[in-house]
Formats: sequence, C-alpha cells, structure tokens
Amino acid sequence: MSKRAIFDEVIANAAAEQGDSAPAAEGTVAPRARKPMNFATRRLDTFEEAAKILKKPAISLKPDEVSIWPGNARDYSALTEERVQTLIDSLVAENGNRIPVIVRPTPGSEKRYELITGTRRHWAVAWLNANNHPEISLYASIEDLTDEAAFRVADIENREREDISDYERAINYREALKSHYDGVQRRMAERLKLSPGTLSRYVALAEMPQTIVSAFGSPRDLTLHFAKPLLPLIDDHEKRQRMEEAARAIAEEQSLKQSFDEAVIQASEVVTRLLAAANNVQARARRQKQSLRTQSGQEFGLVERDRATELMIKIIPSESSIDEVMESLRATIERARIWSKGKV
Repeated sequence: MSKRAIFDEVIANAAAEQGDSAPAAEGTVAPRARKPMNFATRRLDTFEEAAKILKKPAISLKPDEVSIWPGNARDYSALTEERVQTLIDSLVAENGNRIPVIVRPTPGSEKRYELITGTRRHWAVAWLNANNHPEISLYASIEDLTDEAAFRVADIENREREDISDYERAINYREALKSHYDGVQRRMAERLKLSPGTLSRYVALAEMPQTIVSAFGSPRDLTLHFAKPLLPLIDDHEKRQRMEEAARAIAEEQSLKQSFDEAVIQASEVVTRLLAAANNVQARARRQKQSLRTQSGQEFGLVERDRATELMIKIIPSESSIDEVMESLRATIERARIWSKGKV
C-alpha cells in the first residue's frame, strides 16, 4: 500500500471514529490537475485528497497560535536556519507554505491549536515572521485526531523526510509503543503498515546505551545500518563493557576534534573500533593529538588530551617568540573543557 493510501486511510478512519460528518465548507482545498508524481507533487496530492475526504477548510495561522505536539519524531529544538534554508527560500518565493500543515484544536489550552505535522514549515514561518516577513502565515488544515491517529499521520509524513534520522525515529517509535500500543510491537506494526522486523530494529536502536551513542559525531550518524552489527553485542555483558570503554575514549576524541572545528570521526570507523573492542581485538593505538600553531602558522606544540578535568599540552622547540606562544596557548585554554569561558 502506498504512503498516500495509508495517509488517506488514517485520516478517513480518524474522522469516522470521531463521528465527523461536517458538510463541505467554503475554502475547501480544490483538486489540482494531475502532475508527474515527484516528491513535492506526491505530498501535495496526498494532502489535497485527504482534504476532499474530510471536506475541511484550510486556514491561515500565525506560528505563535500553535503549540508543537511532542509525539512527533522531529526534534524542533535542533532546527536551525541553515538546516531549513531551502524551505525558507521557497516560502518567500511562494508567500507561504503550499502544502498545509496539520493541526488539531486544543480547547482550554494556552494555544488554539497543536501542530501534528509540518514542524519544519512552522519553524521556517516563525523565523520569517521574526526576520522581516510578518506577512507570511502558516497554511493549516484542522483535523480532529486522537493521539494514536496523530502519531500515525505524523509518521507517514516523516517517512518521506530524509532529514529525520533513524535515531530520532527510533526514539519516537519507542515512546509511541508505550503510549499508544501497550508495548505490543505486532499491534503497532500492523497499525503503521510496517514489517514487525523493521519496527523491532527501530525499537532496539532506541535502547542503545547512551555511552555508545555518544561515540558518534552526532546521534543522527547512528543509522540502522551502522547499529546492526552492534546491537547483538549489547546483551553480552563483557562485550558491552569493552564497547562502552572504547566508546568513552572515542567520545573524547570527537569532542577534541569538534573544539578545533575538525571533521568528526566517521560512523564507519566508530563502528569498526567498537567491534574491535567488543571482540577484544588489539586495535592500532590511536592517540588523539592536535597541533598547536601561532597566528603566523608556526607549530610550537601539541594538545595530547582534553578531558573535563585535565588538559595536557606538550611544548616543542620552535622559532616562535614567547609572546606568540602564550597568545596561542591562551586561545587553546579558553576552548578547553576544564574551564568555562567566563572563568578564564
């Protein structure tokens, strides 16, 4: 069954469960001529078909009238201008979002509505309103949905989104499994039209120890693909301990690289090192070092370790003056984790 058919089925069933028999209202989204089914057209067509089924009008809202439903997989706090720049440009060009977000009424709450789908669109419109485009509103379709139906609708849309990570989706599935399906994976898989095996892998990913997750440059790098060889080892107490010990060392290296704006260790290498540790394979020593240079580019030392309680610096002979070295050292110390900037 296609995502469009699943989406229509969820919305229609939710309306039936709510006893929705409202007549057609002015402003109902009109059907569009068929176009080639690329990504944008497919999603627009899905929303328009759903609107025809429900006969619900779309309305214009301001972002501050809408709260964010916590049951969505999207981490709203992680959105930035850089991550949604293409969408921002599109909203400016079209004077708003062409594909409506879905909201539901929240009587008695501080906000009039709660956002079910369209988190990026909400963030982008809010950003534009705060940055010289107050005229742009949020185009929204109002639906009466239970929490479980809202979760399924949001999940269907999120499957089209490549920028929602496997780990975000895994956490979302784990919480939904407890909240909506009494912990019964088979029931949840049937409702989501997912294979039980796929759902099981997502739930297992969500249970990955945080120590191991922290070894990756970002939790977004921990995909089902990279988690697959690690998950079977978690249940082995000794192997898990060795992996967690290696993960702590890798996390320190990642932090050091990030503090010097260097590329993080790739997920594939992280997995290789964790597997080597789990299987007690002696890996080649990888002592993390960072060269220290003066503003003129002259190397004068190395940072050999940067931990929360320890900064180890090695000074090597150079032609740099003491003043140049001290100036560069100060910048290094300010970036170290053992002091906050305000205490240096």
